Amino acid sequence: MTRAELVVGVGARRGAPAEEVLALIRRTLEEAGWAAGDVVELVTLDTRADEPGITGAAARLGVPLRSYTAGELAGVTVPHPSTAPREAVGTGSVAEAAALMEGGELVVPKRKSASATCAVARRWPSGVTSASTNGVEPFTMAAMLPPTKHIESAGPDLRHHGDAEVRGLDLTDLAVNVRTGTPPDWLRQRITDSLGSLAAYPDGRPARTAVAGRHGLPEERVLLTAGAAEAFVLIARALPARRPVVVHPQFTEPEAALRAAGHEVGRVLLRPEDGFRLDPAAVPEDADLVVVGNPTNPTSVLHPAGVLEELARPGRTLVVDEAFMDSVPGEREALCARQDVPGLVVLRSLTKTWGLAGLRIGYVLADPATVALLQEAQPLWPVSSPALAAAEACMEPRALVEAADAADRIAVDRAHLLAGLAEFTEVRVVEPAAGPFVLLRLERADEVRNLLRSRGFAARRGDTFPGLGADWLRIAVRDRVTTNRFLQALDLAVQGLPRRTVG
Repeated sequence: MTRAELVVGVGARRGAPAEEVLALIRRTLEEAGWAAGDVVELVTLDTRADEPGITGAAARLGVPLRSYTAGELAGVTVPHPSTAPREAVGTGSVAEAAALMEGGELVVPKRKSASATCAVARRWPSGVTSASTNGVEPFTMAAMLPPTKHIESAGPDLRHHGDAEVRGLDLTDLAVNVRTGTPPDWLRQRITDSLGSLAAYPDGRPARTAVAGRHGLPEERVLLTAGAAEAFVLIARALPARRPVVVHPQFTEPEAALRAAGHEVGRVLLRPEDGFRLDPAAVPEDADLVVVGNPTNPTSVLHPAGVLEELARPGRTLVVDEAFMDSVPGEREALCARQDVPGLVVLRSLTKTWGLAGLRIGYVLADPATVALLQEAQPLWPVSSPALAAAEACMEPRALVEAADAADRIAVDRAHLLAGLAEFTEVRVVEPAAGPFVLLRLERADEVRNLLRSRGFAARRGDTFPGLGADWLRIAVRDRVTTNRFLQALDLAVQGLPRRTVG
């Protein structure tokens, strides 16, 4: 089979050491699954062609170094432009423009170190236009530019979310997993106080520092986002992936974002007979991006951290959605503070515990190179000043104590809900449940859901989650009074199902 040629575009500041440039290139290749021996050429800006850091890296790799003028590079469209290089030399990215100068496809967008950038393009020898390996289509930049695939072709409605069950209706909300009675008064006041600074552009540095301190991480491992949903879009558009896989049933937005960005997405469907527990062996070996929730929405399963660690390996991005982890007492099984798991990307949301769904605030925790790559894909000032003020406030000691108390109350209220559901012979509940919601199965669940609505309760339908069907419902954990009213309504709904005629 004809082999593609890899070209590495390099940009560097004056005085960048060869060791740093070489380490960046090798790390970038390794994470993408290639070897240094696959590189046929290094390319850069002509005014950097005599830099010892770049010439030294080319010499160590044993490949020639080619350079282009600023005018030539400025004529190349790059997918991840930055202001500084455009103002300095006329191109939005020296590394990406140089890599694409002779055509081909960008397979790894620019990655950064302290004083260098690199990007990798794949060129096919003359007469060859494309190739695939093991039946998998090669990754191209089309996979990073939305929308190129129809989400509807993926089966269930991946864009359906719990808010659609209650919007504009006077129903007791058991369909959305935002904690009731939130945001608390002290948090509302902090958000209100921030409104006086709306004339200034948002400054995310204090909030980023607060998030890093809360998790004991360096600031360069933190990226603030407009909710976890934005993070899924950034991952889909900015991170290279030739075979992304999503573990289902889970929150559908990661797959929707990947499909909208042009990716063909594989699914690993966990089985109800296994309690929706994850076997790492079920994930294909060649999956280079894996997404899993923990605790998982909608199953409420909490996967052991050790099981998730088995999914990590060099060359693979492991995305763990921990949006509901702060509702787990002690946040047991959390990976958010880990720096030793290769390719780990953890997502957190502040919308659930603190009632900030309308404000949109969350964050990503990952290695600095990944954070930098995601940040380049963000628009300017992606998080508003009120959202930044909320993030900073939610990292304070009193907020962490309040969140821990809330997690304990959820555990007690969930036990009460589960005990009530156990009285129904028609209902099967996924246990043990760890999140602020439970997943249950019963025949004619769609009819029961409609009867519950007529009695003032909104439940989350299950048929929009891959791996589930019309006989599943997700129920949010609420206080005992609300739960008791729901259980009474459920009893009346089940008993009120019209008889089905036979024959």
